[in-house]
Amino acid sequence: MNQARFRHFGEAQRDDWTLIDARFRDYVEDAPRRVLAHLNNLAGDHHGYPVDRYEHCLQTATRALRDGADEEMVVCALLHDIGDDLAPANHAEIAAAILEPFVDPLNAWMIRHHELFQGYHYRHFFGQDPHAREQYRDHPAYERTVRFCDHWDQASFDPDYDTLPLEHFVPMVEKILSRTPRGGLPEPLPEEALR
Repeated sequence: MNQARFRHFGEAQRDDWTLIDARFRDYVEDAPRRVLAHLNNLAGDHHGYPVDRYEHCLQTATRALRDGADEEMVVCALLHDIGDDLAPANHAEIAAAILEPFVDPLNAWMIRHHELFQGYHYRHFFGQDPHAREQYRDHPAYERTVRFCDHWDQASFDPDYDTLPLEHFVPMVEKILSRTPRGGLPEPLPEEALR
């Protein structure tokens, strides 16, 4: 059987779910490739910036790596704007949702809030409070998010920077996104447990 044969979940049998589970696990294992393919979609997308979003992500990751960040942080830096083309109004949420099952919760929080923290550098041009990030001063991820934004993210629009190519980061992405998702994956029950 290559495909489940139910028309709605009420008709589904254990064999259907065993098949679906196996295919789902293959799909989960292929996530790093799909995420990297989506990152490539940011190439050529400048939005008026000095570099495109792809270069910006590579540059942010390169800066984090050269500054001694661990692999998880480098992957967060690489993927922090991956949601830009799908959800420009809340791209940080998209990136955080992709990373959240595989990274430290403080790093997921950092990515989820990086847009607000980044605003320290430009919100005043829009009549907004550049210090809005201060509302999170007591949060355990505050300092790491400030460092991420101030040292790497906002500084990564330099067309002349010696940015590392994507190939340099692929093993890191594969390693981080191949972790067992936080909370694990459910296992199908044996046939006798369903009786």
